[in-house]
Amino acid sequence: MMSLLDHLFGAIAVAGPGDGMSLPVRAADVAESVDWTFNYIFFVSVFFFVLITALAVIFVVKYRYRGDRELGDGPSHSTALELTWTIIPSILVVVMFYSGFKGFMQMNLPQQNSYEILVNAQKWSWEFTYPNGYVDKDLHIPVDREIRLVLSSNDVIHSLFIPAFRVKKDVVPGRYNKLWFKATRPGTYTLFCAEYCGTSHSNMLAQVVVHPAGEFEQWLTLASDFIAAMPPVEAGERVFKTRGCTQCHTTDGNRGIGPTLKDAFGHEATMSDGSKVVVDEDYIRESVLDPQAKVVQGFEPVMPTFQGRIKDKEITVLIEYIKSLSSGSQDAAQEGQQ
Repeated sequence: MMSLLDHLFGAIAVAGPGDGMSLPVRAADVAESVDWTFNYIFFVSVFFFVLITALAVIFVVKYRYRGDRELGDGPSHSTALELTWTIIPSILVVVMFYSGFKGFMQMNLPQQNSYEILVNAQKWSWEFTYPNGYVDKDLHIPVDREIRLVLSSNDVIHSLFIPAFRVKKDVVPGRYNKLWFKATRPGTYTLFCAEYCGTSHSNMLAQVVVHPAGEFEQWLTLASDFIAAMPPVEAGERVFKTRGCTQCHTTDGNRGIGPTLKDAFGHEATMSDGSKVVVDEDYIRESVLDPQAKVVQGFEPVMPTFQGRIKDKEITVLIEYIKSLSSGSQDAAQEGQQ
C-alpha cells in the first residue's frame, strides 16, 4: 500500500512546495520525507475542505426553510454510511502517522559512519566544533555524507532549525540531543534558533555551508590553521566573530549587552564593586576565562565562561584585535601600570 502511495504522491513531492511553491529548496535526504508528508496532509485537507463546504452550501440551498409544510419521516440508521465515514478517515490518518513516524525515525536513529560535529548554543550565537578541535561560527559539512550533530546549551533552551534540510531540534541545557541527516545539495543555507531565548534571539543566525565532494577536507585543513596563516589582528577579529563576541560587545562605541571594546584597552574601567581596573592583557584574559570575577559597573554578569573552550593562542590574537580598537592603547596601558 505504501509503495503505491509513494508512487502516487512522488510527483507531488518532486514538483511541490520544496521546489519553490512555498517551502525552501530541499537540500537533505530527510527533506523529501517531510515534504511528502506535508503535501499529503495539505491535499487531503484541501479535498475535504472543498467537499464539506460544497455539500454545506448545497444542503443550505436545497433544504432551506420555505414556510409551514408537513415533514416526512427522517432517514434511518445506515451501516454503510457509518462504515464509510469511519474506514476512509482511519486509512488516511494511518498513512499520515506512518509517513510522519518514518521521517521522525530517520532524523533520530543513529546512522553508520556518521561524521560527528559538536554544536554548542549560547546567548546568542552558535559554535560548531569539528573532530580536530577547530571551532567555527558556521556549520560546514561535506555533501552526501551522514552527519551527526551533538547539541548542547550553555544557558537556556535554544532550537537548531535548518529549513532547507527540514530538521529542527531543541538544544537543552544539562543534556545532549542528537540529530542525523545527509546533505544532498551543495550550497549555503541559513540556520536559525527557533526557540525564543532572549533579547537578541532574532540575531542568533549561522550559515550552513555544504561543500562539494572533496572540498570539505581542504577547507577544514586551511581553516584550522588560520591563526598561523593570518596577521594577529585579523586572526583576532575572526576569533571575535567566531566565538560570538559580537552578540554582546560592540566595536563602534555604542552600548551593548556588554561593554563596548572601542578605546577600552589601556583605560580604566569601574567595576560593580566600585574598584577601578586597567583594561590590559591580564584583565582581558581573566574576563574571557572567568567573566564573573570583575564585572563592569552598569552591566549584568551574563557572560559565559570560555574556560576549556578556547585555546591560549586564540586569546592572544583576540587581545591583539582588542588593542587595535583603541587609539594609543599601548601608551595608555603603560601609564596605567605606572
